[in-house]
Amino acid sequence: ADSDAICVRLDPGLAFGTGTHPTTALCLEWLDQAQLKDKVVIDYGCGSGVLAIAAALLGAGRVIAVDNDPQALEASRDNAERNGVAQAIRLYLPGEDAPVERADVLVANILAGPLHELAPMFAERLKAGGALALSGILVGQHDELIERYAEWFDDLAATMREDWVRIDGRRRA
Repeated sequence: ADSDAICVRLDPGLAFGTGTHPTTALCLEWLDQAQLKDKVVIDYGCGSGVLAIAAALLGAGRVIAVDNDPQALEASRDNAERNGVAQAIRLYLPGEDAPVERADVLVANILAGPLHELAPMFAERLKAGGALALSGILVGQHDELIERYAEWFDDLAATMREDWVRIDGRRRA
């Protein structure tokens, strides 16, 4: 391995996310280029915790990881401990008493339908100027999502890999 590389060790258990799927790879690449030092990051739909763990290893001050599957949260907890970043990651089910402050960065690797529905909440959870990355989107679904997110976000761009898309942008002030 590259001596400068950050390695994430994980066992996905019953949760989604090994890091090899194109949508996960697109999000990991985006996180790697993001300025995360001491930032608050939300990983919505955390699955195995791979994105939350990567954010913590890349210097995020705090990571809020959310998933609707309790088994995913358990896998995320175990994987965060395995990677020595458990103290930086807080795990929540949707609707639990997650912190209400706005985050600097939000990443969500889930399906296009939920991404469409969650757009207003994601806009509310990000600070003005906050960075957003969405994936789990098939080619052909991205135009509608870009249109949806344009109400709150600027600089929306699509990056494609195989049949999958990542959309990223910035929260409008």
